[in-house]
Amino acid sequence: MPDLRPALLLALMPLAACGSGAPTDNTAAEAPAAGEYERGPHNGRMLRNGDFALELIVFEDGVPPEFRLYGYRGGKPVAPAEIAATVTLRRLDGEVNRFPFLAEADYLRGRGVVVEPHSFDVEVTAREGGRQHQWKYPSFEGRTTIAAEAARAAGIVIETAGPTTVGETIELIGRVELDPSATTEVGAKYPGPVMAVYRNVGDRVVRGTLLARVESSDSLQTYSVFAPAAGIVTERNTNVGDIAGADPMFVIADPSRTVATFPVFPRDMERVRPGQPVQIRGLEGSRTQGSTIRDFLPLAQVATQATTARAALPNPDGFWRPGMSVRGEVTIEQRSVPLAVKTAGLQAFRDFTVVFAKVGNTYEVRMLDLGIRGPEWTEVKGGIKPGQQYVGEGSFVIKADIEKSGASHDH
Repeated sequence: MPDLRPALLLALMPLAACGSGAPTDNTAAEAPAAGEYERGPHNGRMLRNGDFALELIVFEDGVPPEFRLYGYRGGKPVAPAEIAATVTLRRLDGEVNRFPFLAEADYLRGRGVVVEPHSFDVEVTAREGGRQHQWKYPSFEGRTTIAAEAARAAGIVIETAGPTTVGETIELIGRVELDPSATTEVGAKYPGPVMAVYRNVGDRVVRGTLLARVESSDSLQTYSVFAPAAGIVTERNTNVGDIAGADPMFVIADPSRTVATFPVFPRDMERVRPGQPVQIRGLEGSRTQGSTIRDFLPLAQVATQATTARAALPNPDGFWRPGMSVRGEVTIEQRSVPLAVKTAGLQAFRDFTVVFAKVGNTYEVRMLDLGIRGPEWTEVKGGIKPGQQYVGEGSFVIKADIEKSGASHDH
């Protein structure tokens, strides 16, 4: 039965869209719905108070994001030197950023980079002609609010960003084979005609099981051929009336002793070594089994120049069948990093790889600068603070809700 929790959650959870309220004057007017604010000649947000107005934009063309302000009085441009302005940003986690402005060309340029995400409560203050102006409005992106019970029902799991050990991995595709030491060939002790055969391919035997009876050509006495080890008969090469000789009559294999073999091509030969951990899984399904690279076969394949790495694959329940294709995730390097997040929590958002930070019942995007990415943990070089809670599992639910609400990169 399909998991209906994400769909149910999306139907019930309150949405926190990437809203942008309208400008307020000194009396703090009501803000309209997201995206309904007035835009100016530079496609920025118009902030009006009487006959004075400011147009605020986040400029990102060829430079790190920065604020720019254009002043107008009576609909006509005002020289930037006549205006003193400050923009204050209050972010979800309590961080406050203040940007003073300097006159440059026909605009005021904010000092400092407007760090992603561009999601904050904005306060703009300006002085011109002896008058003081102030505007406040929310400008959110990549943000939503979900009740705690709904988050639990959706399978959202919270982690805390911090130090850990990250393993860099490479993926190899191989197959399951019987361990060579798990195969036994059974032949006749003395040559002669085969009088009886008691076991067939697929039969399970134990040590001492009667397999066949052979008449010795020298003594003309009949003797028994017994299984020397437990396992399954994988080959039967004889029938009644055949003459038993030097060739094996039966092959018995122990299916609980298997190995995973992986071709390692020249580009990876220097990175894959005996003793490295490897996670082995089927091409389909979720079964995973840990092992280590045990050894390499001594010869390379002539056609591909690949060498064959082998990893022990204990198989007591017979799940791994010889000939089955498998994936192997080999950990080629492990190192401690000061900051990392769960790899399962990563999502694509605009042109970024992100996680969703949690503050109270509100979730907000965090754009990350990443280092080594492993199967479980990924190194973070910037974009989230140590100790910040974030969504480690179920992040697709947050992303879907933000997309449903129409949250956008808008200023």
